[in-house]
Amino acid sequence: MSVALLWVVSPNSQLSRYVGYVDSVRDGNRLIESSRFLYRDRSSMFSCRPKKGRKQKWNSCSLDTDFRHPCLGGINLPEISMVASTAGEMALSSEEKVYNVVLKQAALVNRQLMSSGELDVKPDIVLPGTLSLLSEAYDRCGEVCAEYAKTFYLGTLLMTPERRRAIWAIYVWCRRTDELVDGPNASHITPTALDRWESRLEDLFQGRPFDMLDAALSDTVAKFPVDIQPFRDMIEGMRMDLKKSRYKTFDELYLYCYYVAGTVGLMSVPVMGIAPESQATTESVYNAALALGIANQLTNILRDVGEDARRGRVYLPEDELAQAGLSDEDILAGKVTEKWRNFMKNQIKRARMFFDEAEKGVTELSEASRWPVWASLLLYRQILDEIEANDYNNFTRRAYVSKVKKIAALPISYAKSLIRPSRKSLSRV
Repeated sequence: MSVALLWVVSPNSQLSRYVGYVDSVRDGNRLIESSRFLYRDRSSMFSCRPKKGRKQKWNSCSLDTDFRHPCLGGINLPEISMVASTAGEMALSSEEKVYNVVLKQAALVNRQLMSSGELDVKPDIVLPGTLSLLSEAYDRCGEVCAEYAKTFYLGTLLMTPERRRAIWAIYVWCRRTDELVDGPNASHITPTALDRWESRLEDLFQGRPFDMLDAALSDTVAKFPVDIQPFRDMIEGMRMDLKKSRYKTFDELYLYCYYVAGTVGLMSVPVMGIAPESQATTESVYNAALALGIANQLTNILRDVGEDARRGRVYLPEDELAQAGLSDEDILAGKVTEKWRNFMKNQIKRARMFFDEAEKGVTELSEASRWPVWASLLLYRQILDEIEANDYNNFTRRAYVSKVKKIAALPISYAKSLIRPSRKSLSRV
């Protein structure tokens, strides 16, 4: 049996969590998976043992999205169903909803593994005039990645050319999506614009890219077992940013963090690949990737409290603020008090717990893919240290990792990337 951890903090003094167990049982060549959730008190420690002829042209493009593309028909995936309890019908918690997506992504990879015996990259389908255009598209994605995510880009250079280019394509799509609500044209973005962007997404998944950068991703999803749902979910996160500026509970915030960051892990695992010698279940590696996305977004939130507040946004659970004797007014005032310090200590502790869970899955990735993930994890985790070093003043001081520390993290993350998967964690039945 493999165990994958999911948890949520409740508003009461005895913080609680949900722990999700995923049972993986092999019946011949079939992998049967089921899941159940148990409640555990915060006082009990947790562990995780789980996841040339006529030349073809595309429209010119830039990082600023062009919405002239007409909306075309999309793919409708089944909606997440409700689950029954002894108290009757009730909605799934955010963690359970997200984990359903995790299981779906893992099953997609498992089906390909069982049908082919190994996860191979599909070869390029060379059509007249397309090969050079695709190469140019991927090169442009690499340039964007190198410009905006230098450390991560350096790590990707160790990956195989196919996987490296695919990761660049995913990164650029995610960045373009994020720029819709956080970029220079954010004030002009409407829900209708996001609907058009989602239509473009569906088109590129069906092999109908609108521009060069779309073409790179379209080629990527044709080669790797990448599902559209995490991409759709990220767009849903952008919709939340248009209509929601407060979060009542951590359960609400967790779902937002999954939409805007956890989805990246689910998009990337099929490309990065799992080490052949790994004994981990596929879903447990996905779950660890999800945890890293959640941890990174929680860190972003804690780093940018003051900046977000000045934009009228508070990405902190209102019930936990109230429990600590704090309110939105205290955040807008921007004064570091003992109450704020204690509140921040608990928030940082939770983010670190997600980083701990994420670490268990990085080693299970293919060796050539581990370095950029380790580099990202270690650098983001250090932001939490910097918040503490600033005496929890994230109102007027922005926590950042210095260039010296970034450079120092590269050999450390590289050394960690050489560690082979352990049979003691994330074990596979």
